[in-house]
Amino acid sequence: MRSAFIKALVELAERDPRIVLIVGDLGFGLVEPFAARFPSRFINAGVAEQNMTGIAAGMALSGAVVFTYSIANFPTLRCLEQIRNDVCYHNANVKIVSVGAGLAYGALGASHHSTEDIAVMRTLPNMTVVSPADPLQAEMATQAIAAASGPAYLRLGRSEEPVVHEGPVAFRVGKAIQVVNGDDATLIATGAMVHAAVQAARALMRSGGIHARVLSMHTIKPLDESAIVSAMQETAAIVTIEEHSITGGLGSAVAEVLAERSTRPVPFKRLALPSEFVSTVGSQSHLKDMYSLSVRGVVDATLGVLERAGLIGLVRSTDQACLLRGSE
Repeated sequence: MRSAFIKALVELAERDPRIVLIVGDLGFGLVEPFAARFPSRFINAGVAEQNMTGIAAGMALSGAVVFTYSIANFPTLRCLEQIRNDVCYHNANVKIVSVGAGLAYGALGASHHSTEDIAVMRTLPNMTVVSPADPLQAEMATQAIAAASGPAYLRLGRSEEPVVHEGPVAFRVGKAIQVVNGDDATLIATGAMVHAAVQAARALMRSGGIHARVLSMHTIKPLDESAIVSAMQETAAIVTIEEHSITGGLGSAVAEVLAERSTRPVPFKRLALPSEFVSTVGSQSHLKDMYSLSVRGVVDATLGVLERAGLIGLVRSTDQACLLRGSE
């Protein structure tokens, strides 16, 4: 995703002299194409994210379209007051880019984990929150937030995120993308967890004939409420999947819509990280497996919510789950 972002940003800067990039003393090996091509529009603010955000706000209020870039929670939580008061209050054209979403910097510990950022950023007035699923979405999201007026938060993975879309997709801020069609259950995922949701949907179809719809909810704010309402009306259960705290993220946003707009009880499950600091040391994949943020975890969560709804009978064994439709 990082490479897709910088590629898109360089292309945008070629056409728009207002585009500026400010980094917090990192991104080297990635940002050089922008810095070399546009040295007067590239600033290294140092390890001083509050200053970085203040500079960005000032330049934006002078007519620039400013992208700030740093690791994980540093461009969001460390400088939250500046984002709230300098950027959002003035509706400034600052686009905050975070790399290393969720547990991407797993072995570096909680200081580098980005697990509360969606919750915090979506509460801020005027802020748009975008969490793309793969490099193609990352490129299109960069273009979209650059074209839109006002603050935005772009949440990127660290590297080598699997491809979800093999070809072009219709990407619009605030409009979910249906990746897989289905009418039994709906899996609503964001960020790199979309790929796991797609793989889980295929496994559910292969093993039990369960048709799971997969929605890539790349925009958390504004949320595509119509896609959620359609899922509520057209499928039997909803599962949200995110590499983020269970508090305040995608699952909470979807729950709010269901609570206010539901016309019938809808079996619902949030699959996310518990509201705690991750103290275990390990790679991103190890930590995700530990918290069931895996294909197997998504399958089990979907089976559980369908079973709770009385829609399937579930017989578990050590190596497989045998699914029997309740009507059979």
